[in-house]
Amino acid sequence: MNREYHAWQSDRLGRSMELLVFGHAGLPVLVFPTSGGRFFEFEDRGMVAALSAKIDAGHMQLFCVDSIDRDSWYNRKVAPRHRVVRHMQYEAYLLNEVVPLIHLKNPDPRLLALGCSFGGYHAVNIALRHPALFSGFFSMSGAFDLTAFLDGYYDQDCYFHLPTHYLPRLEDSWYLARMRLNTYVLATGWDDHCLAQNQHLDSILTEKGIPHRFHVWDAPNSHDWPTWQRMVQHCL
Repeated sequence: MNREYHAWQSDRLGRSMELLVFGHAGLPVLVFPTSGGRFFEFEDRGMVAALSAKIDAGHMQLFCVDSIDRDSWYNRKVAPRHRVVRHMQYEAYLLNEVVPLIHLKNPDPRLLALGCSFGGYHAVNIALRHPALFSGFFSMSGAFDLTAFLDGYYDQDCYFHLPTHYLPRLEDSWYLARMRLNTYVLATGWDDHCLAQNQHLDSILTEKGIPHRFHVWDAPNSHDWPTWQRMVQHCL
């Protein structure tokens, strides 16, 4: 399997950022780690191995990025406004630095965002916010309403980065038309503490007429890597 390591100093984040690439061709997949996770998490947790046959066959290529969650949503040492701004800088890094690398290495016009748990939030949010750039998302056990991370603070930027807030009120025909052409997949489990948030997002997508698939896994300990390995093999 082709495996590449990349690192550079991000002007938008003011720090060094790292990522791993797995595969040589196929559907490009932007992979987010879990809460505060690192770019090597997907490999270390057996997710790359679970997809190895598809990667080796040239069906997909993974781009596994670092998170900065400890500097943004999880950073209780700074004001909530700073947490949101830092998250917005992270999105700018992804759009202006990582995505161009993906396009440079892979000519496939599609682009899927994927993540587990908090990575599921990142995957869903960036794909819905940029539906012409991302052709879909695959979220496993995602959490989508992050108001608990804001300590009561709320502004327009918070609103536009919380999918269960902005999506119900979205009426822009340009966005809705593109979303309806994309492939969206939600997966969770009956005992998953994020089940209710996934059911809520499922209902919002349905109400907005946005086609998607919603899988509820019948397995114990569904918010964990062994279940996510089976989910990714079955659904991706």
